Amino acid sequence: MDNISNAMRHIDTGSDETSHREPISFEAFLRLVQKNPVAIVRNVFQVFNDLFKEYVGEGVDEYPNDPESIQYVSYDCSELFIKGADHPFFADRLFANRLVNHVEALRTGAQQNKIYIFDGPHGCGKSTFLNNLLKRFEEYANMEAGMRYETVWRLDRGQLPQEDGGSDTASILESLLRSSRSEKRQQFDIVRAMALQKSNSPYVEVPCPCHDNPLLMIPKAQRRRFLDELFDNNAFKYTLFTDKAYEWIFHDLPCTICTSLYDALITRLKSPAKVFEMVHAVPYHFNRRLGRGISVFSPGDRPIKQVIQTNEILQRMINQLFSDSNQVRYIHSPFAKTNNGIYALMDIKSHNIERLIELHNVISEGLHKVEDIEESVNSLFLAVMNPEDKKNIKEFQSFSDRIVYITIPYVLDLNTEVEIYRDVFGAHIDDSFLPRVLHNFARVIISSRLSLRSEAMLEWIPEPEKYSRYCDKNLQLLKMEIYTGHIPEWLSEEDRKALTAMRRRRIIGESTNEGRQGISGRDSIKIFNTFYTTYAKSGELIDMAMLCNFFHGQKELKASIPEGLLDSLLTLYDFTILQEVKESLYYYNEEQIHREILNYMFAVNFEPGSTETCRFTNDRLHITEEMLDGFERRMLGEKIEKIKLLNLRKDTQKEYTSRTLTQEIMVAGMPPVETRLFRSLKDRYEYNLKEKVLDPFLENENFRRAIKDYAGEDFKTYDKKIREDVSFLIANLMKRYRYTEQGAQAICIYAIDNDLARRFTKP
Repeated sequence: MDNISNAMRHIDTGSDETSHREPISFEAFLRLVQKNPVAIVRNVFQVFNDLFKEYVGEGVDEYPNDPESIQYVSYDCSELFIKGADHPFFADRLFANRLVNHVEALRTGAQQNKIYIFDGPHGCGKSTFLNNLLKRFEEYANMEAGMRYETVWRLDRGQLPQEDGGSDTASILESLLRSSRSEKRQQFDIVRAMALQKSNSPYVEVPCPCHDNPLLMIPKAQRRRFLDELFDNNAFKYTLFTDKAYEWIFHDLPCTICTSLYDALITRLKSPAKVFEMVHAVPYHFNRRLGRGISVFSPGDRPIKQVIQTNEILQRMINQLFSDSNQVRYIHSPFAKTNNGIYALMDIKSHNIERLIELHNVISEGLHKVEDIEESVNSLFLAVMNPEDKKNIKEFQSFSDRIVYITIPYVLDLNTEVEIYRDVFGAHIDDSFLPRVLHNFARVIISSRLSLRSEAMLEWIPEPEKYSRYCDKNLQLLKMEIYTGHIPEWLSEEDRKALTAMRRRRIIGESTNEGRQGISGRDSIKIFNTFYTTYAKSGELIDMAMLCNFFHGQKELKASIPEGLLDSLLTLYDFTILQEVKESLYYYNEEQIHREILNYMFAVNFEPGSTETCRFTNDRLHITEEMLDGFERRMLGEKIEKIKLLNLRKDTQKEYTSRTLTQEIMVAGMPPVETRLFRSLKDRYEYNLKEKVLDPFLENENFRRAIKDYAGEDFKTYDKKIREDVSFLIANLMKRYRYTEQGAQAICIYAIDNDLARRFTKP
């Protein structure tokens, strides 16, 4: 019994929501408004926007200083759609950016009076997306961070003298004699409830069925002046009176029930102050299962027959207070339950077609007729739809301008595709792959979802064959990188500069018409399962040869994968791992390189034959053509044309005088090694040095054997220099690129045996 008592005591003293859901007076509510106006004065559209700020945040721009940035940022949507979800939804970068942009537009109010339909092919996760979004919204709206207040009236019986309710009760008792058993029981319950209310409470509590904010009870004509006096002259007050997002607080009217109560009370009490003593506020509690604040309808859910809802007990008590059954009519539609909340349709078919048609006037006018009463509806309307279901609403052309389609395609971001594999099969799958191979599997899958021809890509790079060493003929591999927010290093300087904001927007814009065909999300998981179970058993790390063999052997997939894609992917992989090996083998005297670059930046400003002291290094420089030419060839390559050397010299001198010296060093006080010019020269200098880093080792057979024997007893027999170079190489591959020791050895042997250094040497 002690255990039972302790358990019950814990329930009694534990987390209890009822304590902070008690109504508070209008005056107490106003104090809350003054204390935290941003949280209290907001409608459903602002709360929806705040939800994304809370769980998604600002996002990360990998190129923050790029003048051609289009704010295509990386949003972490895991808190919104993944964490704690029974069925996680993975929003790729493209969809996340579209969604966040729509949500930001929602806040301003410009996108209200619309229904947002998320459409996409089968297997893209539409229903999962909406369910997870609504679950998180419900949680957030019931937390302090997302909480809003709604109106509840506490009608004071003492201030509203009324006629004896005995006659009303007597009439019900009289009708009991003439009623059926079920009717008798219902009317008996009404009599008992009225008696209890009358004897136990000095109030008749009337909740606003439309969940109106208590501030809307202030007469519209007086609201602007009231709010002006309520707030000090601060940043919020300025925002309140100027930001379009807050127009609703000045324009919206309370529901007809609240309006009728106010009018009836002001007639009786003759004082607005006394009326507002009966206005209270209570937190707006959301409960999807009860349809309170959130209602979700599936196609098979039959429409309710009772389109007009009321509360007969409450109506009788209101009639008693005002001695007039027509003065305050407590009737409303089912839409009231989700007013200032979310009304959602799962698939536009069957009964949901009827519901969507019914929404036409509601969305267009923001009104719904309940008998002869006009009921305001300010809800967020959401739906999901399959492409083939669009025919169900084609005949309603007048509705088309009220629909905003937001496409949920198959995943087009390779990083997100990989995250799905990790979620389904476990994060340990990475241990079975050489680095980049798992992502290359995702690239093959995504290639089936992209258009073969991209006008935006061809307008940017009209001759794709110049990148045949790194990319496919359709530029899909490059487009995938752009979709992930990454600009590849292998692009020429000229093409990098040509990737303007306008071009980037066009490329990203094409994604709205992609991902509607190809290998679906469900099928990609099945294909990966077959691939993984086939090769993970071998005990060897899964490499590109296994990946290519697998897809070449899948005859049913050949039609989905673009011709030549696998060969191009292998070439890109070879180029990438060659850069990793070079980067890992490369070490240099950074101090010496810094000195050479700074001397060059200074020297280009003087004519050959001059002798000057560098202001950055204090080196005495004899500036000659040979000195400048030598540095430039170390920058660009020994066989580069003279005209390109001179162009580099000219561009460096122009950048130095117009920006580096005058703006960054003299005005901003920036150290010369942090200037844009220095960083650019250093990147190009190091790149060219790395291009040649493997040359001394290619002809040395001992180097290859030492890699193979690494960490074994035979490794100790090699020359000290070779041991140091190999150890440095393996350690860097493991540290920088997540290779295991076994993987680092395998990739080095692969690079040497396939002669990658010579294959990718520029002619």
